[in-house]
Amino acid sequence: MQRTMYLLAMVLVVVGALNWGLVGLAQFDLVATLFGGADSALSRIVYGLVGVAGVALVVTHLATRTAPTNHASAVGVR
Repeated sequence: MQRTMYLLAMVLVVVGALNWGLVGLAQFDLVATLFGGADSALSRIVYGLVGVAGVALVVTHLATRTAPTNHASAVGVR
C-alpha cells in the first residue's frame, strides 16, 4: 500500500474509532452530527470509507507481517 493511501486509511480508521468511542461513552454520533444524520448519504459514505479503510489496513498488515520470534531466545535467555 502506498504511503499516502496508508495514511488516509489510518486517519479514517482513527475517525471511526473516535466516533464509536463517542457513541459508546456518550451516545453521540459525531459523523451523523457533522453530515446530516446517520441516514444521510454523506454519513453513509463516511461509514463505508471507514469500513473499507479498516479492511485495507488488516489486509496490509497480514500481507507484510513476519513470523513471530521467541522473545526469550531473541535476547539470549535460555
